[in-house]
Amino acid sequence: MAKVGIPWGLLSYQYLPMWRTFLEALGAEVVVSKATTRQTLAQGSARVVAETCLPVKVFIGHAIALAPECDYLFIPSIKSVERRVFNCSKFLGLPDMVRAVVPEAPPIIDADIDVNQGQRALYQAIYSLARPFTWNPLRVREAARQAMEAHRQYFESMVQERKTPPQALGLAPEETPTPSQRFTLGVIGHPYVVHDDFVNHRLLPRLKGLGVRALTGEMVPEADLAQKVAQVEGRSYWTYEGEVVGAGVYYLDQPEVDGVIGVAAFGCGPDSLMVDLVKRHARQVGKPFLNLSLDEHTAEAGLMTRLEAFLDMIGRRKPRCG
Repeated sequence: MAKVGIPWGLLSYQYLPMWRTFLEALGAEVVVSKATTRQTLAQGSARVVAETCLPVKVFIGHAIALAPECDYLFIPSIKSVERRVFNCSKFLGLPDMVRAVVPEAPPIIDADIDVNQGQRALYQAIYSLARPFTWNPLRVREAARQAMEAHRQYFESMVQERKTPPQALGLAPEETPTPSQRFTLGVIGHPYVVHDDFVNHRLLPRLKGLGVRALTGEMVPEADLAQKVAQVEGRSYWTYEGEVVGAGVYYLDQPEVDGVIGVAAFGCGPDSLMVDLVKRHARQVGKPFLNLSLDEHTAEAGLMTRLEAFLDMIGRRKPRCG
């Protein structure tokens, strides 16, 4: 049985159940890299130029860790999953980047996923992903059907039960509101930044320790995300704008939410534009907004100081708003 490695980073937070189900239905054994560590980041950073964004450095580190354990790496190039809406360039060239900077990597299973090329091209891309395991189109079709069902259940569990991706995957304990929680905050950003405890210095557990109930973008229904993006932008331009713009505006408009924290990787152009839109909406509705920009040099102490100051400000506002 062939072993296929999936690096635990970037789009794995959205698509891991889909990818794992697809590959296992084709007879592969799936191996997912472990949680990010200091070594993961250090190894990834050593292989790329300094200007490479933090999430990509982390992803490269995960690919390096998986290289000796697997027969293949699964890294599709996802260009677009919605017509006339496009992905960040780092996702387009990710398979080629890994080939270039991780020469010890096993063969990479990749395909261009771009709905703008039409349904036929999309089906061909899916079949090409299955080529190392089978040429039987019926088997590939059934694997794809199971994968889509796993994806649907994964997202439904996060929305209906208000789970984060690690909780939905069974990698983190589920949480329920407690009397000790003083504030409810929306935490927006890409899952590979918001839910990587090493990259963000355990942001969500720290917020919980400070008496915060954190609601993330995955908990917002897709229709509401699209509606909120349209409210402030007209239409989407970036594939995952709902994670930032839609979720941010949605939570700012909820009476139960006391404020919003935006988490982004330093130097990310699309993120800076999207966070600015949410910041403007926060000013319009008069709610606190904190922008956290993370890179590999972000100090844990400085992050805690900013969080505590932000919560102090919210605490001073609440009696007057109540």
